[in-house]
Amino acid sequence: MTPQKINDYCFEFPPSGDMRVPARIIATESMLNDILSDNAPQQAMNVACLPGIVNYSWAMPDIHWGYGFPIGGVAAFDMDNGVISPGGVGYDINCGVRLLKTPFSVQDIKPRLKSLTDELFKSIPSGLGSTGSVKLSGREQKNLLKQGARWCVEQGYGVPQDLDKIEENGEMAGAEPQLVSDRALKRGRDQVGTLGSGNHFVEVGAVQTLFDENAAKVLGLEKDQVTVLIHTGSRGFGHQVCDDAIKVMLQAAQKYGIKLPDRQLCCAPIQSAEGRNYLSAMACAVNFAFANRQLITSRVRKAFEQALGIAGSEIRVVYEVAHNIAKIETHQVNGVSMKLCVHRKGATRAFGPQHPEIPADYREIGQPVLIPGDMGRYSYVLTGTSQAMQDTFGSACHGAGRVMSRTKAKKAARGRDITRELADRGIYLRSTGRSTVAEEMPDAYKDVSQVVEAVAGAGIANKVAKLKPLSVIKG
Repeated sequence: MTPQKINDYCFEFPPSGDMRVPARIIATESMLNDILSDNAPQQAMNVACLPGIVNYSWAMPDIHWGYGFPIGGVAAFDMDNGVISPGGVGYDINCGVRLLKTPFSVQDIKPRLKSLTDELFKSIPSGLGSTGSVKLSGREQKNLLKQGARWCVEQGYGVPQDLDKIEENGEMAGAEPQLVSDRALKRGRDQVGTLGSGNHFVEVGAVQTLFDENAAKVLGLEKDQVTVLIHTGSRGFGHQVCDDAIKVMLQAAQKYGIKLPDRQLCCAPIQSAEGRNYLSAMACAVNFAFANRQLITSRVRKAFEQALGIAGSEIRVVYEVAHNIAKIETHQVNGVSMKLCVHRKGATRAFGPQHPEIPADYREIGQPVLIPGDMGRYSYVLTGTSQAMQDTFGSACHGAGRVMSRTKAKKAARGRDITRELADRGIYLRSTGRSTVAEEMPDAYKDVSQVVEAVAGAGIANKVAKLKPLSVIKG
């Protein structure tokens, strides 16, 4: 099926079959062929069949196939009649990105880039099954799951000012650790403060281009300034919370007579016991991820101290966004203020100027939106817009989006030295395994500049700065 063109950056599948609302894709025309060659648009149409969905099932330009919802999917559900679906959040609950700024320029750091990156690699446990040096007792772990990044700050892993620059202030309300399985608790006990594998990374970069100098000034970003991006999530803990929930939701969908176009969209009414319990368990995983990135930030600061001899307090948080999450938010729908459950799966919040949930420092420009690219090209800093609030429930995309599966990428990487190719581009890579490097090679991803062109063209985010990678740590 070919979607109808709404404008140069929006394409729509009108309701058909059991669809309750249209499915819309934010993209440029040149991106459509690749997007339509994947099963993800059908997944966006499947989401449009779920009870209580409001306005549209949205797909961002980094859309690709996922579990249940497409990665890059956004959907909002009426609190009274709508559903909550673990497939609309994902396995890596609150996978997200944090941007740090430093007092250094590229010229300051280049002679010491290798030693700094080696120190970061030594300090931050990475790779599949990696465990951290912070060992939690049962009580401490449950406190962390309720308090998120605040728990870390209170233990000395950061400063109170960090919390102001994290979505939800790093502490999602409603977390109930008693609703989390013993297996999830066990899997997460030794993983806080670890990077993991796959597409997760720590990247030392620099501000290459400024598109909006006023917004950049508000964020404290300057040309050639060295930055650090941290991308990771809730590790094995969040994966287990999702896995546990899917088993419950498959039964719940039958219990409540919910017709599913795809079993992976298993769900329950938001107001049901199953729905409320999932939201509370999910909040625990959200807080685990906030704490995880806070602890990694503490390690980044120490690595800068060790390698460059500066106070870690000079490394400051610009902002942190969540990617895989469901949140209760208030939005205007056809001129009426409504409380909705907004699912963002591989998508990020992009609230416009003056929204009360944005840090006071940033309200004049809108919420920072962080869109990392692949490890060989560039990443972007944008800000949310009033248009996003009207159209996409204050949402934008979360990254470049894959164009190759991991298996296909590994085949394409045979006979190539990806680490050397990156070095030839001036990017120093440290990783725990060749397999991850092959899966994550730049060719496996869309060019993020095209993705950013689509969200900026659609008016749901404004470009502020482009960051160029200098060195990368992968699991």
